[in-house]
Amino acid sequence: MSAERTTGAGDRARLLAAALPHVAFDGWTEATFRAAAADAGIAPDLARVLCPRGALDLAVDHHLAGDRALAQALEAADLGGLRFSQRVARAARLRIEGADREAVRRGTALFALPQHLATGSRLIWGTADAIWRALGDNSADINWYSKRMTLSAVYSATVLYWLGDDSPGHEATWDFLDRRIADVMRFEKTKADFRASGLGKALAGPLKLLDRVRAPAPIPSDLPGRKG
Repeated sequence: MSAERTTGAGDRARLLAAALPHVAFDGWTEATFRAAAADAGIAPDLARVLCPRGALDLAVDHHLAGDRALAQALEAADLGGLRFSQRVARAARLRIEGADREAVRRGTALFALPQHLATGSRLIWGTADAIWRALGDNSADINWYSKRMTLSAVYSATVLYWLGDDSPGHEATWDFLDRRIADVMRFEKTKADFRASGLGKALAGPLKLLDRVRAPAPIPSDLPGRKG
């Protein structure tokens, strides 16, 4: 990685750190972005080069930083004694517990805007992908997509519940999460039972087409313009 790329990443990290104290009051807004640049001692024009979309880029960086922190937390966690469904729930809980609640609240409002829905959806999908990869998922067929789709729905619903949960230790949120994970496990069992059923066997031909769906190939990290 070149010194120029390293410096740019470092300056964006400084901008994000400087932005967080302002987010609770002003959200992920232009006012926050300008204040972050001033606090970080970065010229406004340079800040705009580093983050062409302003505070939106910083909100994205904040979410991605949470995914990286989760990967590190899962490496250090002892999950050996847990059932797989419990491991998924623990990973989702670790991701939420490690987040700044007000920054997430403001980010949820930002990514709910029509022009940012696609970005927000990609971020949630990325979190689900990070969890599955950290837990050793090696699926390469349509299950790669279905696992991430269902976990994305569970995770986003749990985050919304958490933002409104005032129970001690957010225990109501973790109960909600456990119920949603249990629903997913029942769905996966239903899928397996259907394939083994008479109707599933009768539809084996059409269902075989789904086996041709493959997981996307990893994108090389050294492509021009791609952050390492």
